[in-house]
Amino acid sequence: MGSPEKNDNKGFFATMTSGFSIFSNAMHRSVNGLLGYEGVEVINPEGGKEDAEEEAQRGRWKPEERDSYWKMMHKYIGSDVTSMVTLPVIIFEPMTMLQKMAELMEYSYLLDQADKCEDPYMRMVYASSWAISVYFAYQRTWKPFNPILGETYEMVNHGGVSFLAEQVSHHPPMSAGHAENEHFTYDVTSKLKTKFLGNSVDVYPVGRTRVTLKKDGVVIDLIPPPTKVNNLIFGRTWIDSPGEMIMTNLTTGDKVVLYFQPCGWFGAGRYEVDGYVYNSAEEPKILMTGKWNESMSYQPCDLEGEPLPDTELKEVWHVADVPANDQFDYTYFAHKVNSFDTAPRKLLPSDSRLRPDRFALEMGDISKSGADKSSLEERQRAEKKIREAKEHKFTPRWFDLTEEVTSTPWGDLEIYQYNGKYTEHRTAIDNSDTIDHVDNKDIEFNPWQYGDLSKE
Repeated sequence: MGSPEKNDNKGFFATMTSGFSIFSNAMHRSVNGLLGYEGVEVINPEGGKEDAEEEAQRGRWKPEERDSYWKMMHKYIGSDVTSMVTLPVIIFEPMTMLQKMAELMEYSYLLDQADKCEDPYMRMVYASSWAISVYFAYQRTWKPFNPILGETYEMVNHGGVSFLAEQVSHHPPMSAGHAENEHFTYDVTSKLKTKFLGNSVDVYPVGRTRVTLKKDGVVIDLIPPPTKVNNLIFGRTWIDSPGEMIMTNLTTGDKVVLYFQPCGWFGAGRYEVDGYVYNSAEEPKILMTGKWNESMSYQPCDLEGEPLPDTELKEVWHVADVPANDQFDYTYFAHKVNSFDTAPRKLLPSDSRLRPDRFALEMGDISKSGADKSSLEERQRAEKKIREAKEHKFTPRWFDLTEEVTSTPWGDLEIYQYNGKYTEHRTAIDNSDTIDHVDNKDIEFNPWQYGDLSKE
């Protein structure tokens, strides 16, 4: 399915900027010979304001760290480096990938509105705007910590949403998540795939995302675009997600196709998103346009994709205010995700908030964070050896591996399904008067709480 033919599959509003995009992406140069390194491609998102050699000297790395890291990493060019390389905490943010998954719940009110909406096409406008809203947070260039096998993250006290994620596999790294409130359920199985290109990395979202709207039982499927992280080592790191986002109502056949513009020369097209809501007959019904770092708007359209007479663009989502000069460019919601204010009573000891390396980095102690990270990784390797020696296969606690294997644009994916045990666990705690009160901050991080074979 595509947009009306005259719009070249990019939508009515994309034609306004196609003149810029046609000249290729952001100005980039291969800085061969720079500091003795070959094949270093530096991309300047403001393309043309500075030459690549100057841009290459920028970024968060100290020269000696940058040069040493490049010598270590260049042998991995062309490889999937998702869990292959041990990275220094200097490029990390004090958050794990499980917590980053929870950031998708910041604007969950859009899913509430989708559930309450009677118009099937406006329902898709709300739902797709929710999917776009997280990209403002995802533009942060700090790397989250990889979860330890069995690690979890749970969140409450946000718009009535209960969220749980668990690291269900280490090789390959896979996470599963479930969220729910009175209006929707959200289920995801995620397995990132990467391709290291030297000074950049392509990230492919091998996953399945399903949202069920409770009022009518509508099931929505989401396929996001891939992401490219530019200037990993040389230059200022920045992120772009060019390509199509496709959201499908599996119940009715309605669909949203949104095109994320690539960053062009002098930043032309950067952040821009536009496309259409289609009915099951593949006819455009509503056009959508905006910027994923600012807002999204919609307007009814005709079969040619043109705005209907006597209608106007209306805003459906706008990014919330953010803290000024935040060290890690966190939103207010990201700080909530990291805090114990969103933690339930008697937090699971496997929760990401309790990781000592994450907490040390949050407190600004990079040396301790690095040491704690190494200690956790060594413990994980030791636990793996014990399991293999005892022929024990790790079993997630809150998600079950199903027999379903689904195809994605970037490979097949085994599906994990929420088993409901966490709801039972949490209900028992909330209804108990005999459980000792323990300050969550005093709980020791222990993702092996339910699978520590070393004590058998």
